[in-house]
Amino acid sequence: MTRHINRDEFSAYLGQTLNAAQYRDYCPNGLQVEGRATVGRVVTGVTASLALIEAALQWQADAILVHHGYFWRGEDMRVIGQKQRRLKLLLSNDINLFGYHLPLDSHPELGNNAQLARRLDFDATGRFGDNDIGWLGRCHAPSVKTAADLAMLIEKRLGRMPLLIGDPQQAVGQVAWCTGAAQGMLGEAIEAGASVYISGEISEPTVHLARETGTVYLAAGHHATERYGIQALGEHVAAHFGIEHRFIDIDNPV
Repeated sequence: MTRHINRDEFSAYLGQTLNAAQYRDYCPNGLQVEGRATVGRVVTGVTASLALIEAALQWQADAILVHHGYFWRGEDMRVIGQKQRRLKLLLSNDINLFGYHLPLDSHPELGNNAQLARRLDFDATGRFGDNDIGWLGRCHAPSVKTAADLAMLIEKRLGRMPLLIGDPQQAVGQVAWCTGAAQGMLGEAIEAGASVYISGEISEPTVHLARETGTVYLAAGHHATERYGIQALGEHVAAHFGIEHRFIDIDNPV
């Protein structure tokens, strides 16, 4: 028989674990859509897409826990179209939606950057950027000597070949990384002493900055770099409360 816990207890534990109150974010962190009062089954995923909600319904989940939730700063406030379809499905089935954005990026153990470091054999040595969200370190994988080697390791570990800007034969020295759409932090990574920077996405100005500073930029995929923090968080809370957890990967090529 599935164990159930109080939704508010579940919510409070998540907030405390991720220290969510300290962040000024682009969206609300925590419970975003209120559903049933108890949680026994939780689904985790990167984004609260319609496909993820439908998959959670099929598994009869009580709660969905994501990195990319709803109600982003500057978005259309009307409940129409895509937003209406998603919210209607959640509310009509009494499913709770929890979202954690910057707190999940930054957490020193469960966060996206920490979990990416584990998968790429990085030793973290420092932080940079607002809220210390960017990470610095060294790659200790024996096979990695050059930027091309690091790109191959990323392909093997994350399941997709990154876009490499710069010299593939450049030696990998100090590495900086920040998952998701953190291409705008390239300048700060360079100032922090990085010779290689990894993020999820890339934009047109990023290419020129990388080339003109001799910095290798590896765009490894927004979704691909942010799959692991939410899984780690789901596994952590499931073990803490003795409830059921399932990570559902709705693939996204971006």
